Amino acid sequence: MTSSITDASGETSQTRKFLLLVIGSVGVVYGDIGTSPLYAFREALRPFATDGIQETEVIGLISLMVWTLTIIVTFKYVLFLLRADNDGEGGTLSLLALLMKKTGNYMPVLFFAGLIGAALFIGDAMITPALSVMSALEGLKLVTPAFSDYVLPLSILLMIALFTVQSKGTAAVSKFFGPITVVWFLVMAWGGLIHIGDDWKILEALNPLNALWFVTHAGAMGFIVLGAVFLTVTGAEALYADLGHFGRRPIQLAWFIIVFPALMLNYLGQGALVLTHPEAAENPFYLMYPEWALLPIVILATMATIIASQAVITGAFSLARQAVHLGFLPRLMIKFTSETNTGQIYVPAVNMLLFIGVIILILSFRSSESLATAYGISVTGAMVVTTLMAFQFLRSVWRYSVWTAGALLVVLFIVEVTFLAANLLKIHDGGWVPVALAIAIMLLMWTWTKGSRYIKEKTAKNDIPLETFIAMIERESAHAPVKVPGTAVFLTSVPDRTPAVLLHNIKHNHVLHEQNVILTIWTKDKPYIPDSERVKITKLSKRFMRLDITFGFMDEPNVTKALGLCRKAGFKFEIMQTSFYLGRRNLISTPHTGLPRWQEALYMALADFGIDPSAYFKLPPNRVVEIGEQVAI
Repeated sequence: MTSSITDASGETSQTRKFLLLVIGSVGVVYGDIGTSPLYAFREALRPFATDGIQETEVIGLISLMVWTLTIIVTFKYVLFLLRADNDGEGGTLSLLALLMKKTGNYMPVLFFAGLIGAALFIGDAMITPALSVMSALEGLKLVTPAFSDYVLPLSILLMIALFTVQSKGTAAVSKFFGPITVVWFLVMAWGGLIHIGDDWKILEALNPLNALWFVTHAGAMGFIVLGAVFLTVTGAEALYADLGHFGRRPIQLAWFIIVFPALMLNYLGQGALVLTHPEAAENPFYLMYPEWALLPIVILATMATIIASQAVITGAFSLARQAVHLGFLPRLMIKFTSETNTGQIYVPAVNMLLFIGVIILILSFRSSESLATAYGISVTGAMVVTTLMAFQFLRSVWRYSVWTAGALLVVLFIVEVTFLAANLLKIHDGGWVPVALAIAIMLLMWTWTKGSRYIKEKTAKNDIPLETFIAMIERESAHAPVKVPGTAVFLTSVPDRTPAVLLHNIKHNHVLHEQNVILTIWTKDKPYIPDSERVKITKLSKRFMRLDITFGFMDEPNVTKALGLCRKAGFKFEIMQTSFYLGRRNLISTPHTGLPRWQEALYMALADFGIDPSAYFKLPPNRVVEIGEQVAI
């Protein structure tokens, strides 16, 4: 009897945790896509408003939106890509790490595709807060025109507040994200339900033939509005990027029982409203609701857009951490804002970059209508990249043939490339902004990766094999360095070569500790490494040992904490008698270099921007010794 009660209690607890994950995923994962109804249909209708909106145009547009959600979000992301995980983690860089691990060699096309996808996501993280918040606050104009002049300053104030609180962490606030966003989706569903009956013909939009008819008969105008139609799936990349936070099943269940039905009902309701009241095309979302509910809806929409903005900002922080661990960016200051959830981090440099970008976008475009034209390119570009990487995933991981993988993805690829081409028509109307952002961020990551590889290859030519050095230094001679008590830890990225900082220490100080550790820190392509696999100790001689510490690309690289595991492995040391030796490189420009002049200058600037390795690896600050060296680049 007691056992059955315990089992029932355990099942209840597991069910409760699962439901909490479902509700949490609604707030974090679907916050962005949940704000698309604010502007997507309005922007798609705009080109048709000049000569009168036709019934076939409304039904065709809604059909396109419904089936875009179905094909791209449901089939591609919810049912397929959520299964293309790297030990439970998703996102462009996580997928890139998995593919590079599986292929076993450096593939430039794959590498650049991953960088482009990551760069486009950062661009999306700048545009989403600006567009979403302005769209929500523009509803104030419908409450009273007197509020029109306050939309811009209120948007800026909200952005200042949002980016300021990032350093405090989102643990306390995030528990409210899910419930608020659930209410938001229910309100959207209600708005749609009360208007579908305005004209039941809108249900014809559920027939995909109407979407095909619109594409084939709307001519050039139809191709142009495809860019606006694609706004319905903005935020779909967050589905994949946030996989590790909630898991596949909660994200899938949230989509099918809450998010997808609410979005479908809302778009159908907007379409039916415009069929009966064409003048509502000015702002169909807000005009769906009765006048008494307008102000509460604006407030709720503003809260929903802030949550959506928080979701993409958090995603940008996670992506930056992955990029640093995978060697695509210099070491950045990463602060953990939760003692229990390692996914809650704050990256000051990325936060400042996003804040500056968002404020510039708001002041430059000044309205959601203008900014919407710039939005689609970053989203469609990222999705095309993800589809290309998914093709390689099917081949490398699931071992599908080229023909089978191509057959599964060709329709999706054609659809996304068509949307991308439609969005590229907006280059002159502001679409160049996300393209420029993506190119700039991609160049930063490419330059850092290329420069780091070049420096590593150049310095390796002058390195002394560690085995040769140990044999030489341990010979008793008159010139042998003085033996001093304690432990010295020398950090190096090439474990079979003698660390330059060790050579400089002997050269200048003429001493060698009684216990010397050659420490190499590795970052694996896996998200997390268990403590049982964290450290590996190899005895090299009486006074030398090699220590390998391994982190996953989502782990906190805390060396001090990892050293605590060494005692179980037989490495005895006292932290207050241990010195950590780091080499500080001073890069010097030379006429003959392996990098172009502009890339050399950019790499040196990035090197100066990175934080001190002792802070990044959480070394005891009062036990670190830095020895400088000059490296000609």
